[in-house]
Amino acid sequence: MLLIDDLLLLPGRFLGMVFREIYNLVQEEVNDPVTVQKGLLHLQLLYEMDEISLEEYEEREAELIARLRELRKQDKA
Repeated sequence: MLLIDDLLLLPGRFLGMVFREIYNLVQEEVNDPVTVQKGLLHLQLLYEMDEISLEEYEEREAELIARLRELRKQDKA
């Protein structure tokens, strides 16, 4: 009976393992300073192409710079 239970639970365990791995990869991407720097470059490009207003640019830039500083503090600690 235990073998049958293990076989029935196997797909759920596998799916859980896959979702944990995806979560870990996303966390690495989000917490990567290079990703934030790319976001700043993309934001600047949007502003220069008049895709966003100056106010939106400044607001989003401040958020990204704060995030970058936070990540750099974490790297030093």
